[in-house]
Amino acid sequence: MTDRSRRRFLGQSAAGIASAGLITPPTTAASRERITGANRRIRVGLIGCGGMGTGDLRDMLRVGNVECVALCDVDDSQVARVQKLIDQGFNQKPTLLTRDFRRVIEHPEIDAVIVATPDHWHALPTIMACQAGKDVYVEKPLSLSIGEGRIMVDTARRHRRVVQMGTQQRSGSQFLDAVEYVRSGKLGKIRLVKAWAYQDWMGNIPVVPDEPVPAGIDYDLWLGPAPKRPFNRNRFHFNFRWYWDYSGGLMTDWGAHMIDIANWGMNVKAPLAAMSVGGKFGFPEDAEETPDTQQALLEYDGFSMIWEHATSIGKGPYDRDHGVAFHGNNGVLVVDRGGWEVYPETETVKQRKSYRMAGEPRRGPRGEESHLAHVRNFLECMDSRQNPRSDVEIGHNSMITCHLANIAFRVGRRVRWDVEREQVIGDPEAQKLVTRGYREPWKLA
Repeated sequence: MTDRSRRRFLGQSAAGIASAGLITPPTTAASRERITGANRRIRVGLIGCGGMGTGDLRDMLRVGNVECVALCDVDDSQVARVQKLIDQGFNQKPTLLTRDFRRVIEHPEIDAVIVATPDHWHALPTIMACQAGKDVYVEKPLSLSIGEGRIMVDTARRHRRVVQMGTQQRSGSQFLDAVEYVRSGKLGKIRLVKAWAYQDWMGNIPVVPDEPVPAGIDYDLWLGPAPKRPFNRNRFHFNFRWYWDYSGGLMTDWGAHMIDIANWGMNVKAPLAAMSVGGKFGFPEDAEETPDTQQALLEYDGFSMIWEHATSIGKGPYDRDHGVAFHGNNGVLVVDRGGWEVYPETETVKQRKSYRMAGEPRRGPRGEESHLAHVRNFLECMDSRQNPRSDVEIGHNSMITCHLANIAFRVGRRVRWDVEREQVIGDPEAQKLVTRGYREPWKLA
């Protein structure tokens, strides 16, 4: 995307947001108090009351000095469930219960919003909230497309908002320690990075027929900018992840976590090129669209990265169902949510094998649980106005890799990438997938 087209993209985005019904308010009394108050309570609204949204809100309330003002979901039963949970667990009663996220963003007393919707709804609420003077905790993956992510970054910067992506591994002690070790140089020159997610809990999703929209659900609002389709339970709530209209499969769902760690350790923004193969090999007749088996090869300056995922099997590299491995000349560091260790590399001289370094035994997490620490980091940054650990631009850069791998998979060939301009090189068909079309009246471009 050139600078000129990016400016046009942003201008059109603002016009589209206005047409969708939001008038950006001035700085609120609540936000002024947040800047100056010593003992104030941070007032939050939750947009998307599913599993991750519930967890995000619960941990914000656990941190303390947080008040839940609003709950929003297109499914009334989701709102009712979370309302009961925070009433019983935290003795809090939100004053706004709504299906329409715009009411949360327009609320003058709200300081921050949690965006925990399906992926196709991450960009617009985040952009609108930044324009309305709210800080944002947005679940991973940051965006449905690279183009959305760039606008999210630019809007957050222009409005000086704190925006944290919910990749809580950035706040996990084992990942912090592992990245520090990788960057120490002890592994020697790193020539290869592997990242993977083998999800043995995910099995076959049987095909089910379309049906009428259940009572208590605003399905048209759930679809939002996505194409109009009949209601189908396989596409709704958790399983939306396996349909291109709303997400990018395991490549974006778990790639958002593991590739983020790979990028962090290597201190890179995005690959120079991507290739990807795979398909529905495990369950070719089931209801999912995205591949249940996929590998991607990402080309960087001076090293390569391999991504792989599979559903319904769990024996990934190093006998782990998820992880990242940094292969250096001296050794290999492997890290996952359980901890990290270093395997020494070998060399053979005159038929005698020796180790190039001492290994490191497995070390587990220490201190505060990573998700609670991640939420705490966001709330602290609301006070300090510093960038959080998973700042919106960090999230965007990590998602570029995931989206590029999916673009390469969908067009069936190697895709070259201009890292600085954030555009595909010499492939108009692939470039079209850098952004997504929006269903009226929702507009982003």
